[in-house]
Amino acid sequence: MSKIPKDPGEISPGIVDDYKGLFGEDLVSVILYGSAASGDYVAGKSDINFMIVLSEKGIDSLDQSFDLIAKWKKRNVATPLFLTETYFRTSLDVFPIEYLNFQNTYELVYGKDILKDLSLDREFLRMQCEKEVKGKLLLLREAFLESQGKAKHLQQLIAQSLGAFVAIFNGLLHLKGKELPRHKREVIKQVCHTFDMDSGLFEKLLDVKEKRVKLSGLEMTKLFKAYLKEVQELWKVVDTLNKNVASNLTPQTERSDYPRKEVK
Repeated sequence: MSKIPKDPGEISPGIVDDYKGLFGEDLVSVILYGSAASGDYVAGKSDINFMIVLSEKGIDSLDQSFDLIAKWKKRNVATPLFLTETYFRTSLDVFPIEYLNFQNTYELVYGKDILKDLSLDREFLRMQCEKEVKGKLLLLREAFLESQGKAKHLQQLIAQSLGAFVAIFNGLLHLKGKELPRHKREVIKQVCHTFDMDSGLFEKLLDVKEKRVKLSGLEMTKLFKAYLKEVQELWKVVDTLNKNVASNLTPQTERSDYPRKEVK
């Protein structure tokens, strides 16, 4: 049971059986997402991520899943993302980047496909891109200073932050009307080409994240400073999109098809 799967598809039927047996009719969907669905999955290194969509009644019984979560963690399955359809519909304006990335790399394993006809408001997406880039720049600067230039710490910072930037890159590509690649390296190449960014830098950062290269403390510091500089330029790119989004909005994207009331 504790064997790490070479193919995430191996365990999908077992996941469905277990959660269907636990929640019954309150189980709406089981969705595989992230690297396990995109082709970037590396057995033994990548987590396997599932979205579990439950009814309003089912979401109140999450404590029933304690044992299942512990059981599947032995096979590198991360704690699933539990949500309801109501939460999904009423949070599209809050998490457009996350939902866009779910839609780009997912497989419906069971039940209703809530991501298939997903439509996102462009201005909400642009605003989150700007917020995320500017916020992460501040955090990276702070973490850089706290690292004291130690290669190990900087490698960890790159590994932890680069995935978030790839998600933001998908948001930027969507705003420019580009088709979203499924693999990280292709996303990086596409966004760098589209926004005239340093492709070589980000590919090297990805090599560091994946431990394909080993750099000295001095080399890592130089690389990280270039990373900070490129992120600083990136928020300027996002800011310029603010002037263009309004003119690109269509009647469909200008209106909201979902309620704005707060989820209780």
